[in-house]
Amino acid sequence: MERLGDVLVEFTGDVFGSLTRAGWCDRAGQYLQGLMLDGRRKSVQPMAGRLVGVHDQALNHFVTNSPWAVEPVRRRLARRMDAAIGPAAWALDDTGWLKCGSASPGVARQYTGTAGKVTNCQIGVSLNLVTDVASCPVDWRLFLPGSWDPASPEATDDVERRRARAQIPDDVGHREKWRLGLDMIDEVTGWGLTAPLIVADAGYGDSGEFRLGLTERGLSYVVQVATTISVYPQTAVRTAPPYRGVGQRPKQRYREPAVSVRDLIASVGPDAARTIAWRDGSRTRAGKPVKMRSRFVFLRVRPAGRVLRAAHRDRDLPEAWLIAEWPADRSEPTKYWLSNLPATTTKRTLIRWAKLRWRIEHDYRELKTGLGLDHYEGRTWQGWHHHVTLVSAAHAFCTLQRLDPKAPAPA
Repeated sequence: MERLGDVLVEFTGDVFGSLTRAGWCDRAGQYLQGLMLDGRRKSVQPMAGRLVGVHDQALNHFVTNSPWAVEPVRRRLARRMDAAIGPAAWALDDTGWLKCGSASPGVARQYTGTAGKVTNCQIGVSLNLVTDVASCPVDWRLFLPGSWDPASPEATDDVERRRARAQIPDDVGHREKWRLGLDMIDEVTGWGLTAPLIVADAGYGDSGEFRLGLTERGLSYVVQVATTISVYPQTAVRTAPPYRGVGQRPKQRYREPAVSVRDLIASVGPDAARTIAWRDGSRTRAGKPVKMRSRFVFLRVRPAGRVLRAAHRDRDLPEAWLIAEWPADRSEPTKYWLSNLPATTTKRTLIRWAKLRWRIEHDYRELKTGLGLDHYEGRTWQGWHHHVTLVSAAHAFCTLQRLDPKAPAPA
C-alpha cells in the first residue's frame, strides 16, 4: 500500500471529488486503505487499528453519520470504470449479508444464495460492468422485504419503529429485485453510460415484466430462466375460426397452449445439441489454457406468459432465442436462457454472453473475502449505502491496478 500511496490519493481525489466538506475525502481514502490492507476483519474498529493516526470513532462517524451523497461518487466511479474496462455487458445480481438480529435495515428471513437457504439476512442488488477479464460493481440497492414497508400487507406491527431506528427514508418501500435492477439501469444510463447488453440469472430472467422492461428500453439481453417458463415454437401462428356472419369477427390468437422451455427442448432431444467453446478456462494442458466448452441446443421461440400476452394483444409475440445447456453426461439440460438478440447472432456469441454472468460471482467473492463487503456492523440505511460504495471504490482501485498500474486517470 505504501508503494501505491500517491496513486490511491489521486484515485480518491477523483472518485470522491464531490465530498467537499473538510476531511471527508481524507476519510474516504483512509477507509479504502483499511479495506485493502491485510486483516481478517474489515469492520471499522479493526480497520482503524491497522491505520496510523486514525481513530475508529472518526472513521465510524464518516461512514455512518456524515451526510454525503453516494450518487455523485458512484457516477464518477462508473464513468471511470466504463472507460477502463470497456464492458461487454452489464450484469445484475444480488448477494446476502447474514445477520443475527432484526435491527439492520431490510433484514428478514429470506432466501439468499450466499447461504443457499432461507435465513436471517439482508439482500443487496448490484449492477456490475463486466468482461471476461475485468469487472466492477458501480451501483447498489438494498432490498426491502414487505415486512419493512408500512404499505405492504406483510408489514410487521413495529415496522414504523424499526424504520425510524434504521433511518430509512419515508419514500423508500418494498420493490421487487427486478424493479431495483431496472432502476439501476435507468440511473447508470442517466449518467451517460450505454449498456451494451444485460445479463442476469433466473431471479431476474423469470420475470416477464423485467424482460419486457429491457425491450421497451431498447436493450439487448441474455438472461437465465427456469424450466417452467412458457414459450411457443417460432412457427406458431395466430388463427381465427371462420366468421359466421353474426356479431364481431373472431380475433386471431394462438390456439395451442404454450409449453415450458423444458418440454420444448426435450421434444427436439439431445441429438440437436452442438458443442460450443466460449473462453479459456483456468486449467492448462501442455502449457496452454483449456477452452471452456459444453453442448447446447438453440431454438427460435416466442416467449409467452400473461405479461407478454397483454403487452402484445392482437399482435404476434416477438421472437427470441431459447438456449439450453445439455452436457453429454446428463439426461436433461442443466440451464436455460432467453435472449432477444437478432436471429443472425452466432451461436458462439450467444454462449459467450450467456456465460459472462460468472464475473459477478467472481466480484462478490472478492468483495467479501478480500474487501469486507459483508463486515459492516452499522445498522443505518445511510451507513449501508456508504459502506457498499466505499467497498466498490476499493474494488475498482484494485481492478485498475491489475489492468494497468501505470495508466493515468481519464480526464
